[in-house]
Amino acid sequence: MASLTLTRTQRRRTSLGIQYGIFAVIVLLFALSADWKQLGASFFRLDIAASLFPDIITVALRNTAVFTLLSFIFGLAVGLLIALMRLSRVPPYRWLGTIYVEIFRGLPALLWLFMVAYAVPTAFPEYQIAGGVYGQVTIGLGMPAAAYMSETIRAGIQAVPKGQVEAARSLGMSGTRAMLSIVLPQAFRIVIPPLTNEIILLVKDSSLAYVLGVTATSIELTKFGSDQVNARVNPTPLVIAGLCYLIICLPLSQLVQRLERRYQKSR
Repeated sequence: MASLTLTRTQRRRTSLGIQYGIFAVIVLLFALSADWKQLGASFFRLDIAASLFPDIITVALRNTAVFTLLSFIFGLAVGLLIALMRLSRVPPYRWLGTIYVEIFRGLPALLWLFMVAYAVPTAFPEYQIAGGVYGQVTIGLGMPAAAYMSETIRAGIQAVPKGQVEAARSLGMSGTRAMLSIVLPQAFRIVIPPLTNEIILLVKDSSLAYVLGVTATSIELTKFGSDQVNARVNPTPLVIAGLCYLIICLPLSQLVQRLERRYQKSR
């Protein structure tokens, strides 16, 4: 008589099959119970979607990408400086770096955008941020992003074996040259995946630019979508704006996964 006892592999496969079956039934019931006609009329009006082009790409999507890129470059530069200050042997530098990180991580980016756009001009009437809205978004989003990136960079620097620095110093390199030539290249190789995640966060944070009173030429995706919803009394523009965010974020997510796999293989 054949044994009815299942092996561990068979039990696992049976359990997965049952779970997949339950999930398929739930999805099927949901699909059959939904009013797809009403859903399409409310959220997927093709005529409204078509009328959004090309402005949603040539203006809104472009500005979202520009805001993200400028904020990331600014945040990366400041974040590197803060990370080096946090690792400095000079106590005041460490204190300043720590204060910066704690303050900018503890307050929302929306508040910093508001301060850059309104508080700074009020306090310094003669001071004008170069670039208008683009400059304000760069600083307003880049400063809190720098706090997060500085901690990522600091962790990457500390992950580089100290023996390599000691070997470089024994060959006559200065501490600065060893940092620039040996430590930072390896640290950035380690932190590229989490830094790419920061770009994804900045893509979504760029929607906060609405507090700056953006114009028709500097409008970004979320503001563009919400304005079109008010004008057309239909949420289809926000759905299309969401798809545009996915156009940016999904390739970046795939890039993060690929970089993480490559890093794991190289270890």
